[in-house]
Amino acid sequence: MSTRCKFTCIEVTKRKHWDPNKSEFHYDAKFSAVTSGSDENQEFYAATPSGTLTVQTYLPDMFEPGKDYYLDISTVPG
Repeated sequence: MSTRCKFTCIEVTKRKHWDPNKSEFHYDAKFSAVTSGSDENQEFYAATPSGTLTVQTYLPDMFEPGKDYYLDISTVPG
């Protein structure tokens, strides 16, 4: 089984690595389910009217606030 969600990136925050022995940074990207802005967004809103997601990455330009992203969720076999 699988489903597709659509989220808007609302914020990306740069933070120092949690391990004090590492000098690298990571980026927290926060997302919210789409609610309006297009006919497609209205269809997603009807199926998933609310939701939030936070992911971390080491890539500084992986996500951009204000842009929409699809999230595909499927069951892992086994």
